[in-house]
Amino acid sequence: MDRVELLAPAGDLEKLKAAVDYGADAVYFGGSMFSLRAGAGNFSEEDMRRGVSYAHERGVKCHLTLNIFPHNEDIVPIEDYLDRIKDIGIDAFIVSDPGTVLTVMEKVPEAEVHLSTQANMTNAKTAQFWKDIGVKRIVLARELTLGEIAEINRSVDIDTECFVHGAMCISYSGRCLLSNFMTERDANRGMCAHPCRWKYRLEEEKRPGQYYPIEEDDRGTYIMNSGDLCMIEHMADVIGSGVSSVKIEGRMKSMFYVATVTQAYRRAIDAYYEDPEGYAVDPSWLGEVKKVSHREFTTGFYYDRPTNKDQNYRTSEYTRDYSFVGKVLSYDSDSGIAEVEQRNKMLEGDEVEIFGPGAPFFTQKITGMRNEEGELIDAAPHPQQRVTMKTDRPVAPGYIIRKKKGEKNGCES
Repeated sequence: MDRVELLAPAGDLEKLKAAVDYGADAVYFGGSMFSLRAGAGNFSEEDMRRGVSYAHERGVKCHLTLNIFPHNEDIVPIEDYLDRIKDIGIDAFIVSDPGTVLTVMEKVPEAEVHLSTQANMTNAKTAQFWKDIGVKRIVLARELTLGEIAEINRSVDIDTECFVHGAMCISYSGRCLLSNFMTERDANRGMCAHPCRWKYRLEEEKRPGQYYPIEEDDRGTYIMNSGDLCMIEHMADVIGSGVSSVKIEGRMKSMFYVATVTQAYRRAIDAYYEDPEGYAVDPSWLGEVKKVSHREFTTGFYYDRPTNKDQNYRTSEYTRDYSFVGKVLSYDSDSGIAEVEQRNKMLEGDEVEIFGPGAPFFTQKITGMRNEEGELIDAAPHPQQRVTMKTDRPVAPGYIIRKKKGEKNGCES
């Protein structure tokens, strides 16, 4: 059978390499212009060349987001931008605007055009329209059920892609004006300030300074926070709907997030194809994705309309049970010493977990930590400080070290 593609986010070059190393079949990223995630690190043209080369050498495809809704003054700059990057080897462009779709087809005819979820594609008739124009893949609107997705796939011979993990937007497929209204930062041109995550209280005009609670009934509170999508326990249903690609949200998330979530979904997908009939969910997959910063999980619209426990809830707080404390840079197999780039505070005696591409985590106590001068140290408090430490098991460059909060010598995220 054709295997579903696992598509992972790459906010910058380091995250792209993490996504590739930890099991993605394809990665998506934004350039320095015309992406709806201007807050992500994004890619200069030189980094884009390096990233595409790294991915292609390992058999991984590269999708570039070009999904703003352009105004007249954006058209010529988009054309010039495409002229500059068309020889890089981008496999697909993720586009939401019909004019930009035509521009990409004219400028980079060898690349695929994928319709962004921002285009709100929700039915088979519209899917056929985009297929007839020449679009290769449709990133489905997040408001579809799995049943609706299956019906579209039965009706139209076109690749489809759906989100399976990450932040949800309370606006219809992300078409939001709130950020523009409140901060003059246009979400549809890449500058969303996420005001839907802010804390709000009610104040009556004639009673300044007196704040009133937002009351909740059995239909919800109608406030703007959404849970995070998580379908890792339902991948058999997702694959069974006939989608060609499953997508992890998170270009603005950390390398730790990208590596952890990508590897968990890689395991879930591989387990399905190894034995579709006997497929069973491994509880450790959910346990892994819970170790990255997240809001309460929801299955979104896939089984039914979200309830007040999914789309509307009373806090925008994250669960942060683990901290990303370091990345392995090198390893000496003779001495068992790893060189580590510190990302959050590390202390002598900390109990940490270490994992790598394709490798389950193991628990390690930090002992004998030394700085770059070879001196024994009790703490590595400075971001990106390089230290050495002994590990009980072999590791390799790119392995990640995480620390559970609340343990001895707990560290901050």
